[in-house]
Amino acid sequence: MSIDVYFNFQGNTREVVNFYAEVFGLPAPHIMTFGEGPQNPEYPLPEEAKDWVMHARLNISGSNVMFSDVYPGMPFTMGNNISLALVSKDLDEVQNAFHKLKVGGKIQMELQETFWSKCYGIVEDKFGITWQFSYDNGEFSM
Repeated sequence: MSIDVYFNFQGNTREVVNFYAEVFGLPAPHIMTFGEGPQNPEYPLPEEAKDWVMHARLNISGSNVMFSDVYPGMPFTMGNNISLALVSKDLDEVQNAFHKLKVGGKIQMELQETFWSKCYGIVEDKFGITWQFSYDNGEFSM
């Protein structure tokens, strides 16, 4: 198991991830946009955000570094735009770590099935560190 770094930006992630790919001599990454994901009528996606990056990943010297634009309307603070991600093929590991870190912390997204993971959630621990959890069942992961 490894812990991955996850950076968030506000509308310029495509520029950021392509810059880092160039800096580290990596091929252009596959970029998934918000417009490609399923839409929720309760939270309509503004037209200008449909091309924003929902997820991209680079492997820099053996470490996964992931990137995303914040969803329109969500808070963004430059300098505080980093979280840690535990992506595991062990569902018990994902669930146990999530439930332990939520004690004294704040759940940002309860563990649930998403279109990319059977079990995904976000929690800010009692020390203010944001953690993303994703079960990797081999179909698609972060």
